[in-house]
Amino acid sequence: MLDISTAFITLILLTPLFIPIILILRFTGEGEVFYFQERVGLDNKTIKIFKFATMLKNSEKIGTGIYTAKNDPRILPFGNFLRKTKINELPQIINILNGDISLVGPRPLIRKTFELYKEEDQKIIYSIKPGLTGIGSIVFRNEEEILNNAEMELEEFYKNYITPYKAELELWYVKNKSFLHDLKIIFLTAWVILFKDSKLPWAIFKGLPKRDQI
Repeated sequence: MLDISTAFITLILLTPLFIPIILILRFTGEGEVFYFQERVGLDNKTIKIFKFATMLKNSEKIGTGIYTAKNDPRILPFGNFLRKTKINELPQIINILNGDISLVGPRPLIRKTFELYKEEDQKIIYSIKPGLTGIGSIVFRNEEEILNNAEMELEEFYKNYITPYKAELELWYVKNKSFLHDLKIIFLTAWVILFKDSKLPWAIFKGLPKRDQI
């Protein structure tokens, strides 16, 4: 009920923001407003999430595929702003209303990156409903920059470095899930948009896995 009521109120409040964004997307770039992508949801079920369109059509089939680095040439000019501010993720409020995701939880991944998790980790992480935001989203607020600085193939780097750490973070969340932690994560989601390199998550959450390996 908290998810649904919060999402409904937020959708109403954000309507004045959404209308100009929709108009700009419709009349710039390739004219696409929304991007629909299949992700893994609760109990390994496939869900389709909503996003504002920020990249070229069929971008997953060109360039670096499903991996997006900073200054990726496939990102449209206005899409770059939407991605930096995370506004492109806000249409997933509709997914909350649909019951596909919660406000807070492990981020729903595309199946290819989801299957990089160990099988036992997959079962634990998606034993709860994924979220619009989560501890993984906060810690990897600057994921595109991290990928941009990778000194190996992006797929190899993602598999060997990012995936193991993301799994640690999401497992920590599932183990320590509480209403209070969710409130802190909502606050930190806004905080790291303003201060992307902030160490506040580790100050607030004792025992949160360290980011030493990346």
